[in-house]
Amino acid sequence: MNMEIKSVHFELPEDYRELIEKKTHKIEFAQEMIVGLVCTVTKEKGYSLEADIHFRWGKVHHFKAKDFDLRAGIDALFDKIESKVSKEKEKIKRHTK
Repeated sequence: MNMEIKSVHFELPEDYRELIEKKTHKIEFAQEMIVGLVCTVTKEKGYSLEADIHFRWGKVHHFKAKDFDLRAGIDALFDKIESKVSKEKEKIKRHTK
């Protein structure tokens, strides 16, 4: 899985980059299904986080989260991502039976 982390209007501290990389372990159960993950963190009156997940069958899902606390925003974003990825994996299991 290719992963890209971008920051807009500020330099994302290394510890937050590491936190994002650590959170990707939540979706390792579906690593064979995911081609890429692009995370963008924008700083404007708080933090706006966006992520795009590219699945190997061509589907792309877009996720958003906003928070004044960057750590809480990252947690919220990856909770959404984990939920969607597990739903997609269930769909694939049903179609392959």
